[in-house]
Amino acid sequence: MQIAPHELHWKDAYKLLIGSILPRPIAFVSTIDGEGTANLAPFSFFTAICAEPMLVCFAPMRRGTDGSKKDTLANIEATGEFVVNIVGERIVEPMNETAAEYSPDVDEFEAAGLTKVPSEIVRPYRVKESDVHMECVLHDIITFGEQPGAGSLVIGQVAFMHINDELYADGKINAEKLLPIGRMAGHVYTRAVSDTFVLERKK
Repeated sequence: MQIAPHELHWKDAYKLLIGSILPRPIAFVSTIDGEGTANLAPFSFFTAICAEPMLVCFAPMRRGTDGSKKDTLANIEATGEFVVNIVGERIVEPMNETAAEYSPDVDEFEAAGLTKVPSEIVRPYRVKESDVHMECVLHDIITFGEQPGAGSLVIGQVAFMHINDELYADGKINAEKLLPIGRMAGHVYTRAVSDTFVLERKK
């Protein structure tokens, strides 16, 4: 099959993206708006960039209905701060609750029954039930259009991290205790450590 993406409707192009780039880790991003209202939403277009400086990125798409910005992006543009809360298996259900479209004045922490914890450096709250938090200061936002199907790349510098003591040893995080969840296509998720193997890199 040979496909020219520019000839597709954006929804069909999106299906090819999420059906081939997987599993995808989930950034559970917490922000606050200018009035102090907390926001919380999951994004599976998420990855690390580099370690020095420590940079991570995620890509919120524009709303498919009218191309408007999602609250997360608008809040980061306004405040320059956010927290990436890593999604483990025990919070996958409340995470899914926050994926619904809420009005900007709704606090998704409360809607999903999750607990706010003050951050060390940034203003947005952390998710207590998450085992790893990355407090981020905005490094850059690159915007790729304003139409439905377009999106932005949000790059954050990790200014502070919190890791559950039970997961941390010898400078490393125990993935088997973290129990990370990955996003597949549609409504399907995967348990990232349920079937793993070791493959040593050749020198």
